[in-house]
Amino acid sequence: MILDIEGITPISIEHSRKAKRVRITVSPGSVRVAVPFGMSLDKARAFVLEHADWIRHHEARLKLREKACEKLLRELPPMADSDEARQKIVFRCRLLALQTGLSFRRLTIRNQKTRWGSCSFRNDLSLNIKLARLPEALMDYVILHELVHTRIKGHGPAFWSELDTYVGDSGKLRRELRKYLLKNL
Repeated sequence: MILDIEGITPISIEHSRKAKRVRITVSPGSVRVAVPFGMSLDKARAFVLEHADWIRHHEARLKLREKACEKLLRELPPMADSDEARQKIVFRCRLLALQTGLSFRRLTIRNQKTRWGSCSFRNDLSLNIKLARLPEALMDYVILHELVHTRIKGHGPAFWSELDTYVGDSGKLRRELRKYLLKNL
């Protein structure tokens, strides 16, 4: 079901097997509402209408964030070719692993749409090729974040404390990284 509300991107309302409750996702150029199978689409439509102001607010925030990101991107160097970008990321990852004594099993560089990086249970790292375009401090932050996951799997206080020993103020770097939208890089 597509719902049109003035001042909002057309809203897609659909049943989802994973949804345990109604979930509104505002993304650049789309608004999606996932509805549990036990709920009718008409009831979900009413829910969305009640939350129209919330959706407008989040769309406006996202547009501001996109404009700020575009300004930041103009200041960055253009994306290197993929081989050069991969080499840069692999070099930084290996160097930071040596410097910190943290190790990983395997490294994969991918062009991901939603993640800067991840660490598997087996300590395999997956890093986004777009890291190569970021300022070095932010690229190192993401790499170190994933390397620390080889030792501490969750995001509890011990994880952030250990990450801070390598990067200083991880909260500040995390906020800085959020300014860069993956879809825009």
